[in-house]
Amino acid sequence: MRALETRLGRLHARQRLGIERDHEAQIFGQGLNFFHPENLAASPLLIRAALTIAGLYRRGLGNAENVRLRENTIVSARLPRAFDGYTILHLSDLHVDMCPQAMARVRALVADLSYDLCVLTGDYRGATHGPHEAALAGMAELRDVLRAPILAVLGNHDTIMMTLRLEQMGMRVLLNERETLWREGACLHVAGVDDAHYFRVDNIEKAGEGIPQGEFSILLSHTPEIFRQAAHAGFDILLAGHTHGGQICLPGGVALTLDSALPRAYGAGAWKYHDMQGYTSVGAGSSVLPVRFNCPPEITLHRLMTA
Repeated sequence: MRALETRLGRLHARQRLGIERDHEAQIFGQGLNFFHPENLAASPLLIRAALTIAGLYRRGLGNAENVRLRENTIVSARLPRAFDGYTILHLSDLHVDMCPQAMARVRALVADLSYDLCVLTGDYRGATHGPHEAALAGMAELRDVLRAPILAVLGNHDTIMMTLRLEQMGMRVLLNERETLWREGACLHVAGVDDAHYFRVDNIEKAGEGIPQGEFSILLSHTPEIFRQAAHAGFDILLAGHTHGGQICLPGGVALTLDSALPRAYGAGAWKYHDMQGYTSVGAGSSVLPVRFNCPPEITLHRLMTA
Protein backbone atom coordinates (compact mmCIF):
# COMPACT_ATOMS: atom_id res chain seq x y z
CA MET A 1 0.00 0.00 0.00
CA ARG A 2 2.87 2.39 0.75
CA ALA A 3 4.26 1.80 -2.75
CA LEU A 4 0.88 2.59 -4.32
CA GLU A 5 0.50 5.73 -2.22
CA THR A 6 3.93 6.92 -3.30
CA ARG A 7 3.09 6.41 -6.94
CA LEU A 8 -0.56 7.45 -7.12
CA GLY A 9 -0.90 9.75 -4.17
CA ARG A 10 -2.43 8.82 -0.83
CA LEU A 11 -5.92 9.93 -1.81
CA HIS A 12 -6.40 7.81 -4.93
CA ALA A 13 -4.71 4.70 -3.55
CA ARG A 14 -6.79 4.69 -0.39
CA GLN A 15 -9.97 5.61 -2.27
CA ARG A 16 -9.58 2.68 -4.69
CA LEU A 17 -8.82 0.15 -1.99
CA GLY A 18 -11.57 1.50 0.28
CA ILE A 19 -14.19 1.23 -2.47
CA GLU A 20 -13.08 -2.35 -3.10
CA ARG A 21 -13.47 -3.31 0.53
CA ASP A 22 -16.88 -1.65 0.81
CA HIS A 23 -18.45 -2.75 -2.47
CA GLU A 24 -16.49 -5.51 -4.26
CA ALA A 25 -19.13 -8.20 -3.64
CA GLN A 26 -22.20 -5.95 -3.82
CA ILE A 27 -24.99 -7.30 -6.04
CA PHE A 28 -27.27 -4.26 -6.26
CA GLY A 29 -26.66 -0.53 -6.57
CA GLN A 30 -22.91 -0.08 -7.17
CA GLY A 31 -21.31 1.11 -10.40
CA LEU A 32 -22.95 2.15 -13.67
CA ASN A 33 -25.40 -0.78 -13.62
CA PHE A 34 -27.83 -1.51 -10.80
CA PHE A 35 -27.66 -5.33 -10.92
CA HIS A 36 -24.38 -7.27 -10.97
CA PRO A 37 -25.03 -11.00 -11.50
CA GLU A 38 -21.28 -11.72 -11.52
CA ASN A 39 -21.31 -10.96 -7.77
CA LEU A 40 -24.17 -13.38 -7.09
CA ALA A 41 -22.76 -16.65 -5.75
CA ALA A 42 -25.65 -18.68 -7.16
CA SER A 43 -25.25 -17.40 -10.74
CA PRO A 44 -22.80 -20.10 -11.98
CA LEU A 45 -24.90 -22.90 -10.48
CA LEU A 46 -28.15 -21.61 -11.94
CA ILE A 47 -26.74 -21.00 -15.42
CA ARG A 48 -24.93 -24.32 -15.54
CA ALA A 49 -28.04 -26.19 -14.39
CA ALA A 50 -30.14 -24.53 -17.09
CA LEU A 51 -27.61 -25.27 -19.83
CA THR A 52 -27.14 -28.86 -18.65
CA ILE A 53 -30.87 -29.49 -18.68
CA ALA A 54 -31.02 -28.06 -22.21
CA GLY A 55 -28.09 -30.25 -23.27
CA LEU A 56 -25.97 -27.21 -24.17
CA TYR A 57 -23.35 -26.97 -21.44
CA ARG A 58 -20.60 -29.01 -23.14
CA ARG A 59 -21.14 -27.17 -26.40
CA GLY A 60 -20.83 -23.83 -24.62
CA LEU A 61 -17.64 -24.97 -22.90
CA GLY A 62 -16.14 -26.02 -26.21
CA ASN A 63 -17.04 -22.64 -27.69
CA ALA A 64 -15.32 -20.85 -24.79
CA GLU A 65 -12.11 -22.81 -25.40
CA ASN A 66 -11.95 -21.94 -29.11
CA VAL A 67 -10.26 -18.52 -28.94
CA ARG A 68 -9.81 -16.86 -32.35
CA LEU A 69 -7.41 -14.29 -33.75
CA ARG A 70 -9.11 -11.25 -35.28
CA GLU A 71 -7.50 -8.44 -37.22
CA ASN A 72 -8.65 -4.83 -37.31
CA THR A 73 -7.28 -1.95 -39.38
CA ILE A 74 -7.46 1.60 -38.01
CA VAL A 75 -6.87 4.31 -40.61
CA SER A 76 -6.20 7.88 -39.49
CA ALA A 77 -4.85 10.95 -41.24
CA ARG A 78 -3.56 12.13 -37.85
CA LEU A 79 -1.30 9.14 -37.30
CA PRO A 80 2.41 10.07 -37.60
CA ARG A 81 3.91 8.44 -40.69
CA ALA A 82 6.59 6.83 -38.55
CA PHE A 83 3.82 4.69 -37.01
CA ASP A 84 2.30 3.62 -40.33
CA GLY A 85 1.85 -0.16 -40.02
CA TYR A 86 2.31 -0.12 -36.24
CA THR A 87 0.64 -3.24 -34.82
CA ILE A 88 -1.02 -3.57 -31.42
CA LEU A 89 -1.91 -6.90 -29.84
CA HIS A 90 -5.07 -6.39 -27.77
CA LEU A 91 -5.99 -8.87 -25.02
CA SER A 92 -9.03 -8.34 -22.83
CA ASP A 93 -11.17 -10.08 -20.22
CA LEU A 94 -8.82 -13.01 -19.85
CA HIS A 95 -10.28 -14.28 -16.55
CA VAL A 96 -7.26 -16.56 -16.61
CA ASP A 97 -8.33 -18.79 -13.71
CA MET A 98 -11.73 -19.64 -15.24
CA CYS A 99 -10.85 -21.84 -18.24
CA PRO A 100 -7.34 -23.34 -18.53
CA GLN A 101 -8.01 -24.63 -22.05
CA ALA A 102 -8.91 -21.15 -23.31
CA MET A 103 -5.73 -19.71 -21.82
CA ALA A 104 -3.63 -22.48 -23.36
CA ARG A 105 -5.17 -21.53 -26.70
CA VAL A 106 -4.33 -17.84 -26.12
CA ARG A 107 -0.72 -18.67 -25.31
CA ALA A 108 -0.45 -20.79 -28.46
CA LEU A 109 -1.95 -18.03 -30.62
CA VAL A 110 0.27 -15.21 -29.37
CA ALA A 111 3.52 -17.14 -29.24
CA ASP A 112 4.39 -16.60 -32.91
CA LEU A 113 2.62 -13.30 -33.57
CA SER A 114 4.51 -10.22 -34.69
CA TYR A 115 3.46 -6.92 -33.05
CA ASP A 116 4.94 -3.67 -31.78
CA LEU A 117 2.91 -3.18 -28.59
CA CYS A 118 0.75 -5.40 -26.40
CA VAL A 119 -2.17 -3.87 -24.49
CA LEU A 120 -4.41 -5.55 -21.92
CA THR A 121 -7.76 -3.99 -21.05
CA GLY A 122 -8.54 -5.60 -17.72
CA ASP A 123 -10.33 -8.43 -15.94
CA TYR A 124 -7.52 -10.87 -15.21
CA ARG A 125 -9.32 -12.59 -12.31
CA GLY A 126 -12.37 -14.82 -12.68
CA ALA A 127 -14.15 -13.78 -9.48
CA THR A 128 -14.82 -10.18 -8.50
CA HIS A 129 -13.42 -10.57 -4.98
CA GLY A 130 -11.44 -12.94 -2.83
CA PRO A 131 -8.02 -14.49 -3.52
CA HIS A 132 -6.15 -13.43 -6.63
CA GLU A 133 -3.08 -15.67 -6.51
CA ALA A 134 -4.44 -18.07 -9.15
CA ALA A 135 -5.05 -15.16 -11.50
CA LEU A 136 -1.53 -13.85 -10.99
CA ALA A 137 -0.10 -17.30 -11.63
CA GLY A 138 -2.07 -17.51 -14.88
CA MET A 139 -0.87 -14.05 -15.90
CA ALA A 140 2.74 -15.09 -15.23
CA GLU A 141 2.31 -18.04 -17.61
CA LEU A 142 0.89 -15.74 -20.26
CA ARG A 143 3.64 -13.18 -19.73
CA ASP A 144 6.21 -15.82 -20.70
CA VAL A 145 4.95 -15.73 -24.30
CA LEU A 146 4.29 -11.97 -24.58
CA ARG A 147 6.83 -9.45 -25.82
CA ALA A 148 7.42 -6.00 -24.37
CA PRO A 149 6.32 -3.29 -24.29
CA ILE A 150 3.13 -4.29 -22.47
CA LEU A 151 0.64 -1.70 -21.19
CA ALA A 152 -2.41 -2.63 -19.11
CA VAL A 153 -5.38 -1.31 -17.15
CA LEU A 154 -7.46 -2.88 -14.40
CA GLY A 155 -11.06 -4.05 -14.77
CA ASN A 156 -14.01 -4.48 -12.45
CA HIS A 157 -12.84 -8.01 -11.52
CA ASP A 158 -9.38 -6.81 -10.51
CA THR A 159 -8.09 -5.58 -7.19
CA ILE A 160 -5.57 -2.76 -7.16
CA MET A 161 -3.42 -5.01 -4.98
CA MET A 162 -2.56 -7.01 -8.14
CA THR A 163 -0.80 -3.98 -9.64
CA LEU A 164 2.69 -4.37 -8.24
CA ARG A 165 2.86 -8.09 -8.99
CA LEU A 166 1.75 -7.51 -12.58
CA GLU A 167 4.38 -4.82 -12.95
CA GLN A 168 7.05 -7.10 -11.54
CA MET A 169 6.22 -9.37 -14.49
CA GLY A 170 6.99 -6.51 -16.88
CA MET A 171 3.48 -5.20 -17.49
CA ARG A 172 3.06 -1.46 -16.98
CA VAL A 173 -0.35 -0.91 -15.34
CA LEU A 174 -1.76 2.53 -16.15
CA LEU A 175 -3.83 3.87 -13.27
CA ASN A 176 -5.06 7.14 -14.78
CA GLU A 177 -1.57 7.50 -16.26
CA ARG A 178 0.08 7.58 -19.67
CA GLU A 179 3.13 6.39 -21.57
CA THR A 180 4.72 7.99 -24.63
CA LEU A 181 6.13 5.72 -27.33
CA TRP A 182 8.72 6.98 -29.82
CA ARG A 183 9.61 5.89 -33.33
CA GLU A 184 11.92 7.71 -35.75
CA GLY A 185 11.52 10.97 -33.84
CA ALA A 186 7.70 10.81 -33.79
CA CYS A 187 5.59 9.95 -30.76
CA LEU A 188 2.35 8.20 -29.90
CA HIS A 189 0.69 8.61 -26.48
CA VAL A 190 -1.07 5.73 -24.72
CA ALA A 191 -3.15 6.62 -21.66
CA GLY A 192 -5.04 4.25 -19.40
CA VAL A 193 -7.85 4.80 -16.90
CA ASP A 194 -8.68 2.83 -13.79
CA ASP A 195 -11.98 0.92 -13.79
CA ALA A 196 -14.89 3.12 -14.86
CA HIS A 197 -17.67 0.52 -14.77
CA TYR A 198 -17.92 -0.78 -11.21
CA PHE A 199 -15.43 0.99 -8.95
CA ARG A 200 -15.79 4.24 -10.96
CA VAL A 201 -12.29 5.49 -10.21
CA ASP A 202 -11.46 6.60 -13.75
CA ASN A 203 -9.93 10.02 -14.31
CA ILE A 204 -9.52 10.84 -18.00
CA GLU A 205 -8.22 14.32 -17.24
CA LYS A 206 -5.37 12.96 -15.14
CA ALA A 207 -4.64 10.16 -17.63
CA GLY A 208 -4.38 12.60 -20.53
CA GLU A 209 -2.54 15.30 -18.64
CA GLY A 210 0.53 16.42 -20.51
CA ILE A 211 -0.51 15.14 -23.95
CA PRO A 212 0.11 18.10 -26.29
CA GLN A 213 -2.90 19.18 -28.29
CA GLY A 214 -2.91 17.66 -31.75
CA GLU A 215 -0.62 14.72 -30.98
CA PHE A 216 -1.95 11.23 -31.66
CA SER A 217 -3.28 9.43 -28.58
CA ILE A 218 -4.86 6.13 -27.61
CA LEU A 219 -6.94 5.54 -24.49
CA LEU A 220 -7.11 2.14 -22.80
CA SER A 221 -10.20 1.53 -20.69
CA HIS A 222 -11.67 -1.68 -19.38
CA THR A 223 -15.13 -0.53 -20.43
CA PRO A 224 -16.14 1.41 -23.56
CA GLU A 225 -18.87 3.14 -21.54
CA ILE A 226 -16.70 6.26 -21.30
CA PHE A 227 -16.65 6.72 -25.09
CA ARG A 228 -18.26 10.17 -24.95
CA GLN A 229 -15.79 11.53 -22.41
CA ALA A 230 -12.87 10.00 -24.32
CA ALA A 231 -13.92 11.49 -27.66
CA HIS A 232 -14.46 14.96 -26.26
CA ALA A 233 -11.11 14.76 -24.48
CA GLY A 234 -9.50 14.47 -27.90
CA PHE A 235 -8.37 10.84 -27.98
CA ASP A 236 -8.01 9.33 -31.44
CA ILE A 237 -8.61 5.71 -30.45
CA LEU A 238 -10.35 3.96 -27.56
CA LEU A 239 -9.54 0.29 -26.94
CA ALA A 240 -11.74 -1.52 -24.42
CA GLY A 241 -13.45 -4.77 -23.48
CA HIS A 242 -15.76 -5.68 -20.57
CA THR A 243 -18.91 -6.54 -22.54
CA HIS A 244 -17.78 -10.02 -23.70
CA GLY A 245 -19.94 -9.17 -26.70
CA GLY A 246 -22.76 -10.58 -24.60
CA GLN A 247 -21.00 -13.99 -24.18
CA ILE A 248 -24.32 -15.83 -24.54
CA CYS A 249 -25.93 -14.54 -27.73
CA LEU A 250 -28.74 -15.42 -30.08
CA PRO A 251 -27.87 -16.57 -33.61
CA GLY A 252 -26.29 -13.71 -35.51
CA GLY A 253 -24.44 -12.55 -32.41
CA VAL A 254 -27.38 -10.69 -30.92
CA ALA A 255 -26.43 -10.21 -27.26
CA LEU A 256 -28.99 -11.05 -24.59
CA THR A 257 -27.23 -8.53 -22.34
CA LEU A 258 -24.04 -6.47 -22.52
CA ASP A 259 -23.84 -5.69 -18.78
CA SER A 260 -23.13 -2.07 -19.63
CA ALA A 261 -24.75 1.31 -20.13
CA LEU A 262 -23.82 1.34 -23.78
CA PRO A 263 -25.40 1.55 -27.24
CA ARG A 264 -25.40 -1.97 -28.70
CA ALA A 265 -23.46 -0.82 -31.75
CA TYR A 266 -20.49 -0.23 -29.44
CA GLY A 267 -20.77 -3.58 -27.65
CA ALA A 268 -18.40 -5.55 -29.89
CA GLY A 269 -15.90 -4.87 -32.64
CA ALA A 270 -15.02 -1.63 -34.41
CA TRP A 271 -17.08 1.55 -34.13
CA LYS A 272 -16.71 5.33 -34.42
CA TYR A 273 -17.97 8.24 -32.33
CA HIS A 274 -17.37 11.73 -33.73
CA ASP A 275 -13.68 11.80 -34.71
CA MET A 276 -12.66 8.96 -32.39
CA GLN A 277 -12.38 5.35 -33.53
CA GLY A 278 -13.03 2.59 -31.04
CA TYR A 279 -12.81 -1.16 -30.68
CA THR A 280 -14.57 -3.27 -28.07
CA SER A 281 -13.00 -6.70 -27.67
CA VAL A 282 -15.40 -9.53 -26.87
CA GLY A 283 -12.60 -10.93 -24.73
CA ALA A 284 -10.57 -14.10 -24.66
CA GLY A 285 -12.03 -15.46 -21.43
CA SER A 286 -15.46 -15.91 -19.91
CA SER A 287 -17.23 -14.50 -16.87
CA VAL A 288 -19.43 -16.29 -14.31
CA LEU A 289 -19.24 -19.57 -16.25
CA PRO A 290 -16.79 -20.66 -19.00
CA VAL A 291 -19.40 -20.95 -21.76
CA ARG A 292 -20.10 -19.01 -24.94
CA PHE A 293 -22.76 -19.13 -27.61
CA ASN A 294 -22.72 -17.30 -30.96
CA CYS A 295 -19.93 -15.06 -29.65
CA PRO A 296 -16.47 -16.64 -30.10
CA PRO A 297 -13.71 -15.44 -27.76
CA GLU A 298 -10.95 -13.43 -29.40
CA ILE A 299 -7.58 -11.78 -29.27
CA THR A 300 -7.11 -8.88 -31.68
CA LEU A 301 -4.32 -7.43 -33.81
CA HIS A 302 -4.90 -3.75 -34.57
CA ARG A 303 -2.90 -2.37 -37.46
CA LEU A 304 -2.54 1.44 -37.54
CA MET A 305 -2.38 2.99 -41.00
CA THR A 306 -2.02 6.57 -42.21
CA ALA A 307 -4.72 7.82 -44.57
